[in-house]
Amino acid sequence: MSKTVDFEGKPFHFIGIGGIGMSALAYILAKRSLPVSGSDLRSTHITQRLESVGARIFNQQAAANLEVFHSPVQLQPVAVGVGGVGVSSKGISSAPSTPDLGAPQVVCSTAIQAENQEYCAALDRGYAIFHRSDVLAALVQDYESVAVAGTHGKTTTSSLVSYLLLMAGLDPTVVVGGEVDAIGGNARLGQGRYLVAEADESDGSLVKLSPAIGVVTNIELDHPDHYQDLSEVVDIFQTFARQTKVLIGCADCATVREQLAPSITYSTDPKRSATYTVSEVVYGAEGTTATVWERGVALGTMTVPLLGEHNLGNALAAIAVARQLGIEFGVLAAAMTTFAGAKRRFEVRGVVDGITLIDDYAHHPSELQVTLAAAQLRIQELVKGSDRPRIIAIFQPHRYSRTLAFLEEFTQSFRDADVVIVTDIYSAGEPPNPQITGQMLADAIADHHQQVIYQPSLPELKSFLQNFLHAGDFALFLGAGNLNQIIPQLLHNDAI
Repeated sequence: MSKTVDFEGKPFHFIGIGGIGMSALAYILAKRSLPVSGSDLRSTHITQRLESVGARIFNQQAAANLEVFHSPVQLQPVAVGVGGVGVSSKGISSAPSTPDLGAPQVVCSTAIQAENQEYCAALDRGYAIFHRSDVLAALVQDYESVAVAGTHGKTTTSSLVSYLLLMAGLDPTVVVGGEVDAIGGNARLGQGRYLVAEADESDGSLVKLSPAIGVVTNIELDHPDHYQDLSEVVDIFQTFARQTKVLIGCADCATVREQLAPSITYSTDPKRSATYTVSEVVYGAEGTTATVWERGVALGTMTVPLLGEHNLGNALAAIAVARQLGIEFGVLAAAMTTFAGAKRRFEVRGVVDGITLIDDYAHHPSELQVTLAAAQLRIQELVKGSDRPRIIAIFQPHRYSRTLAFLEEFTQSFRDADVVIVTDIYSAGEPPNPQITGQMLADAIADHHQQVIYQPSLPELKSFLQNFLHAGDFALFLGAGNLNQIIPQLLHNDAI
């Protein structure tokens, strides 16, 4: 960053403030008594939370939103590095000839396009423009920071780390990519010296972070819209690893193990000789119990109230971080039992007419597999002969690029589901691709699964589910788009 983010009183204005990553940063800054404003296309509980801590919210993205600021001195914006269209993920720097505290620091994400009126107006006015990751990187430098990265599991792991530090009395500041009831949302401002942040690799901006402790949960290709192949992803993580003082990595992921060589490792397999591992593991319908080992010494028993081996690994990562900070294992084990998880991570939203509705963010083939395996764990204690509950996987594909790139992998991801229901692809801003549609994906899955149903739109899906689901079913709503908006409507039988 050739221009430093200013936390000394200059205002911040976020274009797209309601996004999960942008809103977390805005919340921290507002709680630090800095002037914060921003725009989004609709009012949500997230923007309302920001308003409750003093942020000014505009419910449209328009040039007029910037009229509230004083006329700035004329600056010459200079794009730096490479990134998304509109605003570089490396940020935009500018150098004022004279101070002007009225001019805002404008924050954008890679999702903001070059033609966005508000962004264009900020450029025209000469405002300093930063990518979201620039602000996060500056916050990371302000604290003794823990940055949790990885293709999968980073929200759960960063939430777990945050919760353990909170329960241990370290009062951390937290910026995560999901909502966690224990911290009141996706961010909290603590008074302690630690910050826990979820670090995103999707746009390459991970390379900006230099934390005291870095965690890498796994490495896979998940964003073919940004990366050509796995080697490009590895390069990003290797840069992150070099900039991290202490690197904690998952030894169960061959790419992490071989390409990063972390100094502290964790594994659910004792044969890997990781720094942290487990034995006497019992996977149950309500969670997992295991004996935790640290450098060959048994620390004690831990109960993780989350399902599946992948979440046991996430818990081990959190234990490794907390132990690095000197927290006694007994404190951690006690805190772990009360962790309720992050929203949209196997979140049971309710039961209606005996049907359990579960919301999960899974949208990559690997994530789908572990989530459906967790569903099998949940129902194993309910099996009674022919009364075995059905697992209904309701999947909304996310992005044309991802669906096409992983088409074959998706066809193998639903083996633990009794029924697969596929909707149209959630574009996430991508233009349609005639090479792939929701119907094509459903047909491909049907070549490997005995019952696959295609329901293109959410209204059609909701109507179908009202007649198709019956008592005992576990209905999993899977995807990173807007599929979960029909869950409350099903719970209350509302019109979509």
